[in-house]
Amino acid sequence: MKIDNVTLDNPVFLAPMAGVTDLSFRLICKEMGCGMVYMEMVSSKGLYYEDKKTEGLLKIHPKEKPVALQIFGSDPNIMSKAAYMLNNRENAILDINMGCPTPKIVKNGDGSALMKDVKLAGEVVKAVVKESVKPVTVKIRKGWDENSVNAVELAKIIEENGAKAIAVHGRTREQFYSGKADWDIIRRVKAAVTIPVIGNGDVFTVEDGINLLKATKCDGIMIGRGSQGNPWLFKRLVQYMKTGELTPEPTARDRIFMALKHMDLVITHKSEYIGIKEMRKHIAWYLKGLKGTASLRNKINTIGTKIEMENVLIEYLNSEGIEV
Repeated sequence: MKIDNVTLDNPVFLAPMAGVTDLSFRLICKEMGCGMVYMEMVSSKGLYYEDKKTEGLLKIHPKEKPVALQIFGSDPNIMSKAAYMLNNRENAILDINMGCPTPKIVKNGDGSALMKDVKLAGEVVKAVVKESVKPVTVKIRKGWDENSVNAVELAKIIEENGAKAIAVHGRTREQFYSGKADWDIIRRVKAAVTIPVIGNGDVFTVEDGINLLKATKCDGIMIGRGSQGNPWLFKRLVQYMKTGELTPEPTARDRIFMALKHMDLVITHKSEYIGIKEMRKHIAWYLKGLKGTASLRNKINTIGTKIEMENVLIEYLNSEGIEV
């Protein structure tokens, strides 16, 4: 798959997720065969005003390339300046967030709130494209709510203003992540534009990914929540697309050892104190669906050290008679 001048190994991507797709998780997903990883979204104002926290989100590791860096904002002037400031970074793609549904983002007119003002959305894209030396892409939703489904209209404006690809999440902002993703809106966007369209929403299994491609004729698949605790989904989906072979689901041992590897990476990049706190949610995701883990998931939320977390997870494998 190609996005402008960027050639990708495969069309299966990791979605940008705030508080989830940090450097450690991106490295794991890349190792698992992900075609391109998206970073956590960063504020254009944070970039412009040189906020230290924003700078911390911009670190890129050579092993995770190619990387898409995502910015959010609704002021064309500041967005264009942020794009210019990012020209010397090592990301392959610059993505504009027009899909984030969280109240603190939309209350400022950013994220999915931009879908309510397609004229301004077009101006933002045009301003960013003008200043960026990287291909610019945009992530949108179905619309703000069911009474204002305008993904097709907005996609055309995005293309007209120079974007090189569009990712579409098949839910409205009002839905957040509830209900069922509407894949038909992705199909309609794909039919309306000539640039690549990436489908996003409700891909939790290999079958989901294949069905999304068939239903929408889209060019790529973006996986968000389906990758949480299950980075193997990238490898299994890519393998199936290449060979038609459906490889086995990860075992309990696979899951625990990946959780331990993930924890080591987070601690390396963020310190033990921060790493253990952040890993609690990830470990709960790795354990999801494994038998006898309800009480273990509760216990994990009280653990504060690496050694204790390691011991508890290894003890779980031993208690299930799984060779370590």
